[in-house]
Amino acid sequence: MQATLVGLQHPHAMSHLATLQQLSEVESIAVCGESRADLERVKDRQGAKVTAWHTDLGALLDRCRPFFAIVCVRNDRGPASFSRVLEAGVHLMAEKPIGRNAAETQQVLDTAAQGEALLSVCYQTRSYPVFRRMRSILREGLLGELLSVEVRALYTQVKDRNPRHWLFNKEHAGGGVISWLGCHDLDRIRFITGEDYATVSAQVATRSGEDIDVEDMANLSLTLESGTLVSMHLGYVLGQSGSGYHNSAGNDVYLGVNGRLGRMYMTGIGLGDASRLHVETLHPAWNAAPRRTFEFEIADSPAYCGVAGENFIRSFVHAAQGRAEPPTTGEDALHVARVMDAAYASSDTGRRIALV
Repeated sequence: MQATLVGLQHPHAMSHLATLQQLSEVESIAVCGESRADLERVKDRQGAKVTAWHTDLGALLDRCRPFFAIVCVRNDRGPASFSRVLEAGVHLMAEKPIGRNAAETQQVLDTAAQGEALLSVCYQTRSYPVFRRMRSILREGLLGELLSVEVRALYTQVKDRNPRHWLFNKEHAGGGVISWLGCHDLDRIRFITGEDYATVSAQVATRSGEDIDVEDMANLSLTLESGTLVSMHLGYVLGQSGSGYHNSAGNDVYLGVNGRLGRMYMTGIGLGDASRLHVETLHPAWNAAPRRTFEFEIADSPAYCGVAGENFIRSFVHAAQGRAEPPTTGEDALHVARVMDAAYASSDTGRRIALV
């Protein structure tokens, strides 16, 4: 089958191209860049499968008629590109967060609903074995009734991420660390617990000292539908973890889940550094060994997020073929967008925002 990559100026563009190169299901790739200069910049890294280069998305869709597309463009340009791909009947893996807000995200979902093309969102960490294990532990009831969830997600400072990048421009990006990275955390909690959010209270701040107009730090206090409390601290704060955007050492990620019968918590995100999951429970099924530790190291691959990333896109392709359920849907993106909107509104007003 033929696949298409749309967008070359996105931080994930070359990683997505590498994923398409790795997938055996993909026989050829058509690339659409924002300019001829963008195409020339990456042609020496194209790989053997790239057979067409375009700067006009409409012309690419007409001539190549791909089976699916991965679209990764600037956030404010996303909805128009996503809708155009869907209107052409092409199955779409859209880079998160799809829209700068819930209204833009809803517009893309409305377009998808008018046709038969599948819409998924690139929350690919759902495919990480550590998060899938956490999900299964909760489904098995090993922690009992859920009480609280804790998230700490800290990353390299803004100065190491090019403060002039569109990611730090509110008009282009829509938001800062919540929109760009916190969206993954918000989605992961929904994925692991199987619950939607009920309320949001948040404080956001810009503390980097750089000339940016989006938040680089955020504290969120949320509740799930069951009443479970969720606390989340996000920030571009690490100053001694090296520099550069693609820096696996530049993450400090913790996710903990607490229940009446026990708890589990993971550290490390599994890219260049193994994730470890620690579990302790009073559940009788584990009475012989109530404390256990699991280690997950994602198998290496040039693909975005390693072999786990390959599996994520492959599952999307299989869903588009009618062979499986999609790994994510547009509704997943909309749920997260609504939470992010509420977080910004809460910070602006000082009020807790109800989502239901």
